[in-house]
Amino acid sequence: MYHIIGYRKKTVTENLKLVFPKKTEKEITIIRKKFYQHLCDMFLEMAKTMSISNKTLEKRFKILNPEEFKRLEGLNKSIILMFGHYASWEWTIVLQNYINFKTLAVYKKLANNHFDKLVRGIRSKFNLTLISTKETINTINNNESNNIKSIIGFLSDQSPRLSKDVYWGEFMGIEIPCFTGAERLAKKLDLTTAFLKVTKVKRGFYEAKIITLAEDSRIYPDYELTDLFLREVEKQIIEAPEYYFWTHKRWKHRGKKQ
Repeated sequence: MYHIIGYRKKTVTENLKLVFPKKTEKEITIIRKKFYQHLCDMFLEMAKTMSISNKTLEKRFKILNPEEFKRLEGLNKSIILMFGHYASWEWTIVLQNYINFKTLAVYKKLANNHFDKLVRGIRSKFNLTLISTKETINTINNNESNNIKSIIGFLSDQSPRLSKDVYWGEFMGIEIPCFTGAERLAKKLDLTTAFLKVTKVKRGFYEAKIITLAEDSRIYPDYELTDLFLREVEKQIIEAPEYYFWTHKRWKHRGKKQ
């Protein structure tokens, strides 16, 4: 993928140079190579998810503070769980083993129906329910109306389409449009907001820690929860940049604010 195919090598290099302007060419090259090694691991892990057992997954993806999940469940409010494209997000399906709430994951439906069905099958293991972005509001509203408490996972570091109403925030020191759907739902429906920090320990092994951002999301000014989330993702990137998903064009709309 790196030496022969060169999959999105230009995009990865541009992203790294953009967010790390003070790093040398040698430092950028080292991060880039480590990233592609991790990317290959991710593809293998995704394939392995189809056959991995619950017991094995718990050994490979450990939740360090499950007691915080229990404490938040005790508030008797559904939980918005935000995380970024960092380390491993596929294996967060193990979360259902640690909680009593229903687990939902918001995802963008893929254009290829066959591949979309495959991805849904992989990610729906261990009682995780996938809901498309278009289904999110109705699903959560119905659950709340029926007093069904849930944890709703949002990958919130992607780049939204440009519009006049989009929120512009800073990510790695660069002003870009940001997704605010998770924050808006948390404030509108009075949900708890939390962040899942995932760390890669070694090849094929991860640890995750839940960080509570807001027990009462309604009292926070608009966009503050989104900013808090972005700061947490930034900390991860600075600690070990090779585990971020650099192939996506996160900063493609920079400089286009109207």
